[in-house]
Amino acid sequence: MTSASRPVRTPVRTRFAPSPTGYLHIGGARTALFSWAFARRHGGTFILRIEDTDVARSTPAAVQAILDGMQWLGLEHDEGPFYQMQRMDRYKEVIGQMLAAGTAYHCYLSPEELDRLREAQRERGEKPRYDGRWRPEAGKVLPQPPAGVQPVVRFRNPAEGVVSWDDLVKGRIEIANAEMDDFIIARADGTPTYNFCVVVDDWDMGITHVIRGDDHVNNTPRQINVLQALGAEVPLYAHLSMILGDDGSKLSKRHGAVSVMQYDEEGYLPEAVINYLARLGWSHGDDEIFDRRQFVEWFDLDHITPSAAQFNTEKLNWLNAQYIKKADDAFLAAEVASRLARREVNPETGPSLEAVVALYKDRVANLNELADAAELFVADVHPAPEVVGQHLTDVAKAALASLRGRLAAAEWNRAALSQAIKDTMAEHGLKMPQVAIPLRVAVLGVPQTPAIDAVLEVLGRGRVLERLDRRL
Repeated sequence: MTSASRPVRTPVRTRFAPSPTGYLHIGGARTALFSWAFARRHGGTFILRIEDTDVARSTPAAVQAILDGMQWLGLEHDEGPFYQMQRMDRYKEVIGQMLAAGTAYHCYLSPEELDRLREAQRERGEKPRYDGRWRPEAGKVLPQPPAGVQPVVRFRNPAEGVVSWDDLVKGRIEIANAEMDDFIIARADGTPTYNFCVVVDDWDMGITHVIRGDDHVNNTPRQINVLQALGAEVPLYAHLSMILGDDGSKLSKRHGAVSVMQYDEEGYLPEAVINYLARLGWSHGDDEIFDRRQFVEWFDLDHITPSAAQFNTEKLNWLNAQYIKKADDAFLAAEVASRLARREVNPETGPSLEAVVALYKDRVANLNELADAAELFVADVHPAPEVVGQHLTDVAKAALASLRGRLAAAEWNRAALSQAIKDTMAEHGLKMPQVAIPLRVAVLGVPQTPAIDAVLEVLGRGRVLERLDRRL
């Protein structure tokens, strides 16, 4: 079914609901991107919700890391951020309503009793599960509540039938209710559980489309049953496949499962990361490079593949290089200046960074490489001894001494500088590499650079002569 024929429930309301137990990583960022893009595509609302009920593991620093990552990627939310810990009164209100309606009940089975029950079931070769001993049934006499035991609250899951949904990525999914037990929706201390909080949030916030990772597929039937018990409209679900590393194994820190902000630190442009994430499990024909406006215009759920996506660092690097090539020189110069400042290198002490950027932007894969190149123009250069020994030979130094005299008198433009180099080559009977490579080492400390006449022009007469004098 195409997006043209598949109905979209409107007005569209999507959400990104991370748990602040760590940074925002690539998998979470892709989920956020797809949820954001779907809302933008249909003129809907994108909601940010922080699911912070895991008090032991949730931290303010992790919340800030998520907010920073979203901001860097440019995935602005329309509502929120909402925090589950600030909605406890609402959850308890709904639990009270469910207890009164008979769709939930108190269970006095202690954790130790539950462990013994499950162990006995395993020994009999049965699936370990709660046996419903405190579930109210017609004609069933319940035990007397034990003294001093605080009960949990369990959801009264339907005993018969199936729960099913048409997943917008995976297709039709059906699970027999008999496969699920009555799960806990509130712990003995009164705090609600994840699967319950999510349901109330999605209901209260009017979420129409839940776009999330397929590690949540097993939660979906439970959440649907609770929604139906509350008389709430069930949202449409789209479960995204996992992302594998370059080697086909589960994504880990060594191949991409790092904080989104680390991509900023490593010199990636957010637009390149967005473009790359968009192609992780979604496609629009053979199109590889497109901006977020075009992505929003094209995006649908029909072209998300149900199979796992594979992270490819080389592809991300290539894409980042394309974005750097197309970027405005002034923008790149500002990015490079901030990176140099972090290295305690003053960008004001060198030539125009825009001119340096223009020389190198076609030769680098990330902003850090661009900053590395710019640093050679700004800071004192100290070529490695082996590089000096290899390239600044007596013959090379004699040629550079002659060239220095010509450069001191030459007009400072590429044509004149090129002619000075050619005249020096002719005088000493040398070929271009025999002069150009030692010259590069003398003025920038490295044997490879863009066209040497362009490098000299940008570096400026004063710096070139000073650096030649130092090497000679």
